[in-house]
Amino acid sequence: MSRAIRLITALGLILTFSVAGVASAQSDTGTVTVVHGVPGLTVDVYVNGDLTLESFEPGAITDPLELEEGTYDIEIRAAGEPADSDPAIAGSADVQAGINASIVAHLTEDGTPSLAVFGNDVTTIEAGETRLTVRHAAAAPAVDVWIDGEVTIDNFVNGEEASLDVPAASYNVAVSATGDEEPVLGPADFDLAEGTHYIVYAIGSLDDGSLDLLVQTITGLHDAPTEVPAGVGTTASEGASLTLLLAAGLGIVVITAGSAVAIRRQFA
Repeated sequence: MSRAIRLITALGLILTFSVAGVASAQSDTGTVTVVHGVPGLTVDVYVNGDLTLESFEPGAITDPLELEEGTYDIEIRAAGEPADSDPAIAGSADVQAGINASIVAHLTEDGTPSLAVFGNDVTTIEAGETRLTVRHAAAAPAVDVWIDGEVTIDNFVNGEEASLDVPAASYNVAVSATGDEEPVLGPADFDLAEGTHYIVYAIGSLDDGSLDLLVQTITGLHDAPTEVPAGVGTTASEGASLTLLLAAGLGIVVITAGSAVAIRRQFA
C-alpha cells in the first residue's frame, strides 16, 4: 500500500502559514516551540532587546509557549557575550493567531548557524495510527531515510521535512548519505504511540561527528492536541530505543508565522 509523504522546505523567518491544520482562527495567540540544534554553542536569546532565555543549551527543546500576536526581534549570542555584541543568529518574527510552529536554531548544509521555521500539523490522526515527521536540520549533504530496512525518503536536503501517518508500532529508523547504505545516524528503534505526532530532528555536523537526533512530540491528536516537548539527543549509532525527556519551560522565544511549500511524493 502506498503512502503520501509530504516534503516541506522552510522558506525563511517572515512568512505566512498555508499548511493544513497549522492555523486556527479561533485563537488570538500562537503556539511556539523552540529547538536548539547547534552543537557546542550554549546561547543567550534576546527578544526585543531583552535577555529572555539565558544559557540555552544544545539539544534543548522548550515547552510550548502561547504568545500574543505581534512582531518581535530575535538575537542569539553565545552565552555570556555582551548584549551589544554581534549576534550569532538574528532575525525578526511575526506571531500570528492560531499557529502551531517550531523555530529551530540549526546548522545549514555548509555549517552556518541559522534559523528555520516549520509548521506543526495538529490535524486529527485516525484511530490506531501515529504521525512521524523527520526534519533535516544538520550540516550534512542530501540523505536517505530508512524505515524498517527500506529507503522511505530519498535525496532529503537541509531545511526539508517529510511527514506520514503510519500504524502505531515500533519502527527501526536509520539515515545514510543519499545512495549509500552505510548509516550516518542509527539505526535506532522508535516506539510510536497512537494519536501522537513525533517530530524527529537530525542536527549537528557530519564533518565533526556531532550528528544526533532530537524529538519533539504533540500528543492527543485523536482528540484535542496537547504538546509535550522532548529534548533528548538520541545518539543513533548506539541503536538505543528512543527515550523521551520532558524539557522544562526555559523562557519566551518567539516565532514567525511561517509559510511552506508542500511537494507530494509517493513511496511504496
